[in-house]
Formats: sequence, C-alpha cells, structure tokens
Amino acid sequence: MIVFLNGQFVPEEQAMISVFDRSFLYGDGLFETMRVTNGKPFRWWDHMERLRKGGDFLGIKIPFGCKTLEKFAAELIAQNKLPDALLRLTVSRGVGPRGYSPKGADKPVLVMTLHPFSGAPSTGPARWKLATASFRLPAGEKLAHFKTANKLAQVLARAEADAAGADEALLCNTEGFVVEGASSNLFWVEGETVCTPPLASGILAGVTRAVTLELCQQLALPFAERQITPDGLRQSSGVFLTLSSLGVVEAKELDDIRLTSAPLVAHLREAYQRLLTSETA
Repeated sequence: MIVFLNGQFVPEEQAMISVFDRSFLYGDGLFETMRVTNGKPFRWWDHMERLRKGGDFLGIKIPFGCKTLEKFAAELIAQNKLPDALLRLTVSRGVGPRGYSPKGADKPVLVMTLHPFSGAPSTGPARWKLATASFRLPAGEKLAHFKTANKLAQVLARAEADAAGADEALLCNTEGFVVEGASSNLFWVEGETVCTPPLASGILAGVTRAVTLELCQQLALPFAERQITPDGLRQSSGVFLTLSSLGVVEAKELDDIRLTSAPLVAHLREAYQRLLTSETA
C-alpha cells in the first residue's frame, strides 16, 4: 500500500514517524475518515471544514490547504488503484520538547492512508446489535466536537461491546443520557420524528449526522435534537446510527433487548445511498 506522508508518496513500510511524535505520546492530533466511491471522497469539504475547526481549536496548523490535499488524495487513490475505499487523514502536532506543553512543537505531521472498503453484507443492509458501555463521556465537552487522536473511552467501550458480542457500543454522558456510539452518531424515532442528541451534550459533530439531518429536511421528515436515556431508547419506535463508512445503519438489539424496526430508517438509508452515488458519480 502507498501512503501519503508530509507531501511524499511512499510504501507503507517506509512511512516512518518519530517515537517522540506528540500524537503517539499524548494523542495530540486530529483525524478524519471518509468514504471513497468511484475514486472520489464523499463530502470532502465537510470533513476538511471540521478538520480546520479542530486545528484552530487545538492550535495545530494544517500543513496543506484543502485543495492541495484534495489533489494529493486523488493521487493516493489512483496510485493504490482503490476507487472504493476508506480514506483516513491524520494530523499530529509533531515532535516537541518532553512534557505536555506544546511549545516548540511547530512542525505538524500529516498522513493519509487508504483501506479497502468491503461494503454491506451480501445478505442485505447491516442491522447491528448494540451494548451500553460502562464508560461515561463528559457532558458539554467541547473537544468531543472534533475527531481528536485521543479516543480511549471509545476504545474501551468498543472492547466491552466486543466482549458482549455486539457490533457497536453506545456511550452515555455524565448526566446519564445516551449520546453516541463509539464510532457513530445516534438517532432514534419517536412516532414520526427523527431524533438525535444535541451537539452540546458532548458528541462528535458527525459529517454523516449532518447529511442525515439534510435528508430529513429534503424528505419532509420532522426531526429534533433531544436527550434520551437507555430505557427511553429501548422504548422508541426505532434506533439507527450514522457513520462515514456505512452511512445509515439500523439497530436491531440494545443490551440483548429487541428494538422496534421503523420503516423510515430504510427510507433514509436508501436516500443516503442515492446521495452518495450522485455526489461521487
């Protein structure tokens, strides 16, 4: 596999980063993951805008402009001959003096890698089993709005889900509300209304979350930002998740309790797929 590393295309075996890199030592960095279809990253500019905002928030200068990075991404896709893939872009603050202070770490590192996309299972759209994690996310955490390189709560939550035989973990915040999945945004259905937690509850400002809200508006589906507990989620009319790799994924179980299936989830999933296809044609 060919990797993009600070302006160079190199075999993955030669893509070396210092052991003193701050993303390795402290998780001091950001990343974005996006779906590539027909050789084109879906919603590239939305991902870049979140990356830019994250860089501003952390005080990390993104080494290249968005248009330049887009050209580099296209070249990476072409060199690897992977028109259908997942593209990950990682930015680290780079190497600096020992200690937490970022002073002196002024040469950011930017890496892009591609990963083959396996697609949906041959048996039909994925329907996931969910497990509520014991780990809590801080309510109102501003860092949660960006994809920082420090995701230990999500890692440990996903480990619990794996042990429970679940496909994804759901995390609650410190106020007791379910806020998001380990690698996904949460939605549920109340009657005919599509609901999702507000960003202020301490969740990632997901690109696919935003696309889903756009689709609700286009399809004249009422939607709202609300809070919900695990018990409330189990009593809802349907639950689904959104993530860049798979789009809209319906949940079939939560903590071994069967969930109701809402017909409008399939409607949204199909609309998302049509949008993905049209924007990457």
